[in-house]
Formats: sequence, structure tokens, C-alpha cells
Amino acid sequence: MDHAAANRTVSETWTSDILPSLSTLVEVPAVSPAYDAEWVEHGRLDAAIEHVRAWIAGRGLEGVELEVVRLPGRTPLLLVDVPASDGGAADDTVLLYGHLDKQPPLDGWSEGLGPWTPVVRNGRLYGRGSVDDGYSGYAAIAAIEAVRANGGAHRRCVLMLETGEESGSPDMAAYLEHLADRLGSVSLVVCLDAGGGDYERLWLTTSLRGQVQVNVTVSVLDSGQHSGMASGIVPSSFRVLRTLLDRVEDSATGEIRLPDFTVDIPQNRVDELRAAVKSVPGLVRDMVELPDGMRPVSDDELELALNNMWRPTLSVIGAAGLPEPENAGNVLRPSTTLSLSLRLPPTADPAAASEAIRRALSTDVPYGATVTFGPQKDAAAGWNAPDTAPWLGRALDDASDDVFGESWRTLGMGGSIPLMGLLHDAYPDAQFVVTGALGPGSNAHVPDESLDLDYAAKVTTAIAYVLNAHAHR
Repeated sequence: MDHAAANRTVSETWTSDILPSLSTLVEVPAVSPAYDAEWVEHGRLDAAIEHVRAWIAGRGLEGVELEVVRLPGRTPLLLVDVPASDGGAADDTVLLYGHLDKQPPLDGWSEGLGPWTPVVRNGRLYGRGSVDDGYSGYAAIAAIEAVRANGGAHRRCVLMLETGEESGSPDMAAYLEHLADRLGSVSLVVCLDAGGGDYERLWLTTSLRGQVQVNVTVSVLDSGQHSGMASGIVPSSFRVLRTLLDRVEDSATGEIRLPDFTVDIPQNRVDELRAAVKSVPGLVRDMVELPDGMRPVSDDELELALNNMWRPTLSVIGAAGLPEPENAGNVLRPSTTLSLSLRLPPTADPAAASEAIRRALSTDVPYGATVTFGPQKDAAAGWNAPDTAPWLGRALDDASDDVFGESWRTLGMGGSIPLMGLLHDAYPDAQFVVTGALGPGSNAHVPDESLDLDYAAKVTTAIAYVLNAHAHR
């Protein structure tokens, strides 16, 4: 493949073809079902799919097949099947992934900007869904086109654009099972729903943490009692719950004390993170803007990276039984409920961790207080990418030299992309390229979301390199 020509092709496609269509997609308020109970009636997810489907259909890709797949009661999925450029085997599949649903609009956008108003300013496209993740389908098709137009080759490519990712991808397991025979043998997965620490190089996400969420209630009375009469006789439900949490977390350090939540961090991941934080000083520390005077939990950048990407953490994300301060009376409350979110290391067993947290909170409860658990979301497994194959490493090196001028780096992600674990289980021998255009200042999920257009084009070109290298591996 003529690499220089492929780079030019991608750049021209982004400027002349992708940007206008992506801007129109930003205007579609395709909020994810978790935030729009009437998504079926509103039809906005369907509108987003139809917009992208029509754009791809108009590209004239030889042999392409497009289908909107709909399972009963589930969000729709756009399936784009592009045959191998040389008519090669149909069972050697590259699976490319993105999503078209969006986070809620939120208030607080800067002057002149808005969630459904596409604005290009200083090389960035502003609007909800620009970087998370509306560009992904366009980038995938542009990469395929660049390979074909410049002497390269690619195996069969199947692009899946779902519409429930921002709701946790609850429908993707069903779709993967439904489409398993059609997908065939997947040897490469390309996910364009990630990003990295700067816009100077290509970043790959190589691990994702899992999650266990528990709602726990400690009850000490059937009804509230005057605190002057009952305190000192009946223990505070908050104190009992605080004591139970001490079994789970060291409150001084944040270290999780339950063995089922800890793993040995692979040395290659430690080495990769060390290289990443050396390449970009402040990489992890600057991910979160702290108020004046507030310090992170460590001054060691590598330790911060390992804490965020490989170690378990506890966050209290909700509470009940506690009145607002202005409404608080002198009452010893009957109960306290906390919603606990525990992030799991990528290789931890979520079922074992879920059982361990429940056991720790409900065994030998002080004073015989009652512990109950509310409805629990399914525990989510994390993900650790397979080691990079030599052919893929060479392709990433070439793209880094030619397109970015800097070595590629890897990061873990403190959150999760549920689909990656599902795909890894379904295709354990596949290589994974989890990358994307999310970077500093892209503001996914919050006001002023934006896409760095130049960087998105570079990522697209890198995917073209990978597709061509995969075909010649």
C-alpha cells in the first residue's frame, strides 16, 4: 500500500465527505435508552442509524451489504459487511466497532455551543456524539476506502454500530449470539471508542477495569427515636455501616482489603504504563482537574496509573436514610443505605468479588444490626488485551513513524467498555486494537464535547495501516 497516498486520501475524505455528514449527525438527539425511556416512540436512534447507513450506501463500496438488525425489545444495530478486497476467505473477519447512541445533553455549554448544534472551532467539531462515538463509523469506512484506493488489501470487514453503549451495551451479548454464524472467525477486533493521553501519538487501550455495585442497608430500629433518649443505648446505623466498610477498605489509604479484589499486575502492563507516563509528564495526574489546595493520593505518576487502571477502588455513589441538613432533627435514624461502586482489576473474577463484598458486609454484624441488600446490577468483568502479535506491532510502528512522528503508547482505562470482554470471550485468539480520538479536552459525557478533527484523521490512517498489515500477516 502507498502509505503517503493513503494518508492523503483519508485527509481529503475527512474534509470533504465526513465532516459535513458527521456535523448533521451531531444534530440528531439520539440519547441512549438509559436516559430516554420513550426511545422507541421518539425514533432518534433509528434516525441516527439511517443517517449513517445512507452515507455509507452512497459511498459506492463494491460488494458492501448494509442491514439494520433488530431483535425484539432491543435497540437497533447497523451491520455493514464489506467483502475482502481480493475476494479472499469470508471466514477471516475483521470486526470494527462503534456506537451511535449519545449521553444526555446537559446544561452548561459554552457560549455559542450546544449539544445538538455542530460548531467547528479551532480544528475541533463541537457537539454531543462528535467524539463519543459518532465519528467511528465514518473512520472505519474511510480506512477501508483508503486501503482499496492505494494498492493495499484487507480481509472481510464487518462494522457493527450499536445504539446502547452509553446504557452499558445490554443488548450486545444477544446480538453477538444472533450474528455469530455470520461473523465467522474473527481474527482482529478494532474498537474506536477509546483514546489516549495526548494528540501527539497513537494510543491503544490494553486493559479495562470491571465493576461490582452493591446497595447495602443497615437497620437498628423499626422507627426513628429521639437522639437524646436513644443514643448511647442503640448504636448509630451509620457507625455500624462505617465499621463494616472498614472490613472492605482501609479508610486512610483507600486500599481494598478483600483478597478477591486484588490481582498480580502483569509486568508488561507495568512497563507499558511506565513508558506512557515518561512520554507524557502529568498524563494521569492531569486527567482530573483538582481544586486549589487539593492533592492526588500519590505524587508518583506510575502509582496513580496503577491505582486507576489496575487496582480496586471503592466509591460511595449514593445514600438514603439521611435527610438534607436543613431538615435534620435530633433523631437517631432507624437505618442507613449506601450505594457502593467497586472498580475491579481487569483480571479479577467479578462473581467472586461480588460474593466477597456481600459476605464481608453481612457476617458478624456489630450489635446484631440487620444488613439487607437492594437489587444488584450484574457484576461486570474487566478485560486485559492479548499480547500484541508481531505483525500488529510492526503496523503500529509504521503508522507511528509515518503519521504521528512519535512512538505509540498504551494505557489502561479505569472504567469499562462492556463489549470488549464479550468479544474476547467469543474470539479468544483475535488481536485487539482499542483506540480512538478521545483525548484531553474532548469532554465526553459533559458539556463542550468535541472531536479533534486532525487527530481523528490520523487515527483513521493508522487503522488503514492495520487493515493492510492484517491482510498480509
